[in-house]
Amino acid sequence: MAPSGPCTCVVAALRMKQIALDNQSHMIRRLRGKLEIERQESATIKEGLEKKLVEAKKEHGTKQVVLEASHKTISGLTEIGMCMSKKIEMMKAKKQQTRESHLECHHKWQSRIQEAEDSIQAQHLIIEALLEEKDGILQTIQGVQEDNGAPAPFDDEWEEIP
Repeated sequence: MAPSGPCTCVVAALRMKQIALDNQSHMIRRLRGKLEIERQESATIKEGLEKKLVEAKKEHGTKQVVLEASHKTISGLTEIGMCMSKKIEMMKAKKQQTRESHLECHHKWQSRIQEAEDSIQAQHLIIEALLEEKDGILQTIQGVQEDNGAPAPFDDEWEEIP
C-alpha cells in the first residue's frame, strides 16, 4: 500500500526535528570545546600572572597593581566561563523540550494511524457482509426463477442462431 500524505508529512516533520536535535547537539559540543579552550587559556594566563606577581614582588615591590590586574583578569575569565555554562544549559533544556514535543507528536500520529486502520478493517467487514448478502439474494432469485420455470440467466456464452 502506498504511503498516505499525512503519514509522509509526519515522517518529514519527525526528520526535521531530528535534524534540529542533531544541530543542537553539534552546537553544544562546539560550545563545550570553546569553554574548555577558555578554561585552558584562563589557567595559562593565571599561571603567567602568578609568575609575574612573584617577579613583581621581588623586583619592584608593586604587588598591589599586579594583584588588581590579576584579579580583574581572573574575574573576567570566570564570567566568560559562567556565560558559556549558561548557554550550554539553555541548549540542553531546549533539546529536551524538542525531544518531548517530538515524542508527543509521534504518539498523536500513532493513535491517528491506529484509528484509520481500525476504520479500514471495519469497512472491510461491512463489505464482506454485503457480498455475502448479495450472494444470498442471487441464490434466492435463482431459486424463485427455477420454481417459476424461467429461463436460465445469462451466462456469458453466445449462441449463434443458424
